[in-house]
Amino acid sequence: MRTLSTVVQSHRLAAHLYPSEHRNPQVPLLVALHGGLYTGRYFDVPGSAAGSFAEIANRNGFDLITIDRPGYGDSDPLLAEENTFARQAELLDNGIEELLASDDNAAGVVLVGHSIGGMIGLEIAARRPSWCLFGISATGMGARIPSHGAAEELGALPLHGIVDVPIPEREKLWYGPEGSYTAAAVEAARHSYAPAPMVELAAAPRWAATRLDPVAADIDVPVHHALAEFDALWDSSSDARELFISKFPGELRVTSEIVPGVGHCLDHHLTGAALHLRQLAFALDCALASHSTRPRRGVSAPAR
Repeated sequence: MRTLSTVVQSHRLAAHLYPSEHRNPQVPLLVALHGGLYTGRYFDVPGSAAGSFAEIANRNGFDLITIDRPGYGDSDPLLAEENTFARQAELLDNGIEELLASDDNAAGVVLVGHSIGGMIGLEIAARRPSWCLFGISATGMGARIPSHGAAEELGALPLHGIVDVPIPEREKLWYGPEGSYTAAAVEAARHSYAPAPMVELAAAPRWAATRLDPVAADIDVPVHHALAEFDALWDSSSDARELFISKFPGELRVTSEIVPGVGHCLDHHLTGAALHLRQLAFALDCALASHSTRPRRGVSAPAR
C-alpha cells in the first residue's frame, strides 16, 4: 500500500494505492469511495478468509485506489454550508483526474462506492468526467428509505459539526443476522471507523428523493448496483430495486441485485467476497466493451 495525496481548490485529498503484484493490463483502475462514519480503510477489511476487497482485487490483477472523502482521514474538511454531495463529487472528480495524471498504467477507471460513497460516485458519473470512466458499482444505497426508519432517525439527530456514533449503535446498523459475519471481521472493521460531518448524515436520507432522478438521467456509463437483504437504512425490496433501475435512461446497461443474508456493510460479511468477484467481473466487462467500441447499451436482465 502506498499513500497518495493531491490538492484540489485548496483542499487536500488523501488516498491509498493498493497495487497488484501481477497487474492485468486489460483491467481498469478501481477507485473506491467509502460511506459515512468510515475512512477509505473500509475496503481493506477482510469479511472472510478470502480477504478484503483490496486483497481480492489485487489477487485478480486490479490496482485499487481508495480515497478518504472530504472530512475523513487525512483529507481536509469542507465547511458545513459547502458540504453537499455535489460539491464532494466536484472535488473528487478533479482529484481523481490529478491522481490519474501520475499513473501511466491507468487506461480507464471503474468507480466503486459504498453507501454515501455510492451516492457521490453516481454524482461523479453524472458529471461525465474528462478522465476515462468505464462504469460504476454502487452498493449499500438505493432509491428509497423506509419511512420512520433508522436512516431518518440518524439524519434527524439534533447535532452539528463532526459527530461520532457509539460503536454498539453503529454495529446495530451495519450487520445482518448472526452467522452472516464473524467476530474477527467486526473487530477488523473498527479500525476503519471515523467521525462524520453531521451535515452529511442529515443529507444522506434525503438524497434519493432529491437527487437520484437528475443524477441518474445524466449517467452514460454502465451501472452495477447491490443492496443488502437486511439493510437497516434502505428499502431493499424487489419493488425498491426496480424503482432504482427505472431512474436511469432506458438504453443504459444497469444491473441490480439484492444480496441475500447480509446487512448494510455488505463487504464485511462472509459472502462479501462473492460480491467483490461480481464487481470485478463487471469492471472487466466495462473495460473490454470500451476497448471494442463503447460500453454496450441496452438494459440487461437485472441480477436476482
